[in-house]
Amino acid sequence: MKFKPDSLSATPGRKVRLSQWATRMKPLYKSERDYKEKLLSDLLELESLQRVLYASGTRAVLLIFQALDAAGKDGAISHVMSGVNPEGCSVHSFKTPSTEEAAHDFLWRTTCRLPRRGEIGIFNRSYYEEVLIVKVHSEVLESETLPAELLDKESIWEGRYRSIVDFERHLHRNGTKVVKFYLHLSKEEQRRRFLARIDEPKKNWKFSLADVKERKYWGAYMKAYEEALGATTTKHAPWHVIPADDKLNARLMVSRIVIDAIKGLDLKMPKVTAARRRELQAIRRTLKK
Repeated sequence: MKFKPDSLSATPGRKVRLSQWATRMKPLYKSERDYKEKLLSDLLELESLQRVLYASGTRAVLLIFQALDAAGKDGAISHVMSGVNPEGCSVHSFKTPSTEEAAHDFLWRTTCRLPRRGEIGIFNRSYYEEVLIVKVHSEVLESETLPAELLDKESIWEGRYRSIVDFERHLHRNGTKVVKFYLHLSKEEQRRRFLARIDEPKKNWKFSLADVKERKYWGAYMKAYEEALGATTTKHAPWHVIPADDKLNARLMVSRIVIDAIKGLDLKMPKVTAARRRELQAIRRTLKK
């Protein structure tokens, strides 16, 4: 089956209705063996592209993963990026802000972890948590020590959406390609995965009662995601809504989108100048002696 990455991209200026987006689609693979072969092929291509990205040193790539619990963010990151040279890649996970982080503006803690030019940076959750979980749980916002006049519930979210869009435009203007993934999981599939975490001893560590409690806010989270995705999808940084009920399929879709994004940068290996060639020949003669 041919896969068109654009078919999973939200459209700038349009509202997002997640009920209209599939959580499962026809598999891109015929069997588990076929899946492994396709993923390996993608990993080899991604490794080659990363080598050029690193050597050129002119652009950076930031991959952002957002989703509800058990949607497969960790698995997608570990499998898709498994062939990438760790020297040119970093992964950061953002959970409850520390006291120091909460005392700064909401973009501060993630800005400190942006990838350098030549690198791929991965955010497992990100500054988008500030318009998702913070929006669903208003008590979190109240703990952020903002001035009372800035806590107007009618304007604070629109202000944060604007800050995010402006920030991503700033990154784009300064050579960072932002690629955003929302792993779209159904509530029933999440239930099955939670049960698997209980039934399989090796997955027990992944399970938390807090995860189940959050299911009570499913509707609120869907609304928060719809508003955030719709407000922050832009031409240079659209959201990719990945059907996540099939983990293997989701990984193949993510890998192809990452590959296409880096290819779109049209990078080339640095050209060796005449002066550099003379220098290398001189070094060669010295080494031969």
